[in-house]
Amino acid sequence: MTAAAQSQSQTTSLWSLLPLALAQFICSFAGSNMNVMLNDMSQDLGTTVQGIQISITLFLLVMAALMIPFGKLTDQLGRKTCLILGLSVYGVGAVVSALSPGLGVLIVGNSLLEGAGTALLIPPVYILVTMYWTGLAERARAFGIVSAAGGVGAATGPLIGGWITAFLGWRAAFIFQALIIVLILILAIRLKDPRPRDPGRPYDVVGAVLSALGLIIFVFGILAADNNLWASLGLMIAGAGVIAVFFWWVRRLERTGREPLLSTTLFRSRISNLGLVTQNFQWLLLMGISMLVASHLQVVRQYDAIETGVIFSAATLGILVSSLAAGRLVRRFAQKSLIVVGFLITGIGLLLLLLVGAVPGAWAFAPGLLTIGLGLGLGLTPSVNMVQSAFAEQQQGEISGLSRSISNLGSSFGTAIVGTLLALNVTGPGDGYVLAMVPLLIVAVAGIIVATLLPSQPKLSAQPAAAATST
Repeated sequence: MTAAAQSQSQTTSLWSLLPLALAQFICSFAGSNMNVMLNDMSQDLGTTVQGIQISITLFLLVMAALMIPFGKLTDQLGRKTCLILGLSVYGVGAVVSALSPGLGVLIVGNSLLEGAGTALLIPPVYILVTMYWTGLAERARAFGIVSAAGGVGAATGPLIGGWITAFLGWRAAFIFQALIIVLILILAIRLKDPRPRDPGRPYDVVGAVLSALGLIIFVFGILAADNNLWASLGLMIAGAGVIAVFFWWVRRLERTGREPLLSTTLFRSRISNLGLVTQNFQWLLLMGISMLVASHLQVVRQYDAIETGVIFSAATLGILVSSLAAGRLVRRFAQKSLIVVGFLITGIGLLLLLLVGAVPGAWAFAPGLLTIGLGLGLGLTPSVNMVQSAFAEQQQGEISGLSRSISNLGSSFGTAIVGTLLALNVTGPGDGYVLAMVPLLIVAVAGIIVATLLPSQPKLSAQPAAAATST
């Protein structure tokens, strides 16, 4: 390849990757930026801090519940169409949220519309990255940029959201999201779908309803724990029961030769199964820590939105540095090793945060957040790359929906668990912080154990992927 052709190829790849990375950024940003607006939003909307936290958790829950059904739609509608449609729904939700007069309308705009839009647009992002870029190093580099954008979005959400809230008001944060969506739509028009859509492909409506309903009931069970432990347990059991019926339905369709929403062959890959667990744990930790520290600084220590957001710049820096280095790191180290070390570093960061819980001054949290950012950024890219690369192009719609659903379910678990434990807080304002930190530490240790079970050198799918192109 001549120098001119290589330069043109790199420019094309950049323009293909930019809207995909920005899409992941804004969705992750939306999941964390409201954490620093808790006091401002609750006062303005006439609700409580817990009401806003429920809205945040519902946003993450809607994403998790719809990611699998909407991921499957990419086959029928096409990857680019789903991306454009999802961005449009998200943009409408952001505008509705900005204009909301109360908590109910906020939930419609933020939790439902933005959540559904995210579930529609995120699977195409990961499918297109997998199809556009081949080879372990270049795909890892592309996923590294997308993962970095997601991690930075989650970590800068409090910083950017805090700044906007302090100077322009919390409603402007949703207008900011809508403007970014417009930019992404303009850039996404250039993208080309690597495979034609298949409108005649059957769609499992019953499976879609069962999978979404089961996840919603189960996470609602976690949210109910601070009010009634027995009701919480009952909901979680009911949710697990619906999910079991979903898998029964999937097996029934497969036995009769029909195509289910989610093929059970996706769960026959040891690499993918373990990689999905590590993704779930990584996002559980990222969103759980974000909610815990942001809530503690605002509710207990009475810091304002911008002061809280500035502290999170440490986590942003850590995620950005380690995620962007992923393309180089996978050439020198096994992806398994990067995930194991990532969880280990994250665990060290959690211990640092636990130790400074009673230390005066917000900057005492910075070393722990920086360490956590470095650890999570190190592990996010190889986890995603291992899962996506374990399957051929024909299954990218299913595995992308499943992968993003598992990740966003982790985010929902993180915010739900932390929010529930903070609400319990029966003996004093400082106890909730320590109590909520315990499950996060347990998850970090569990992540190390699961990651050690991964194969050292997973092979890429033998199915070739298309080169990055744009129209």
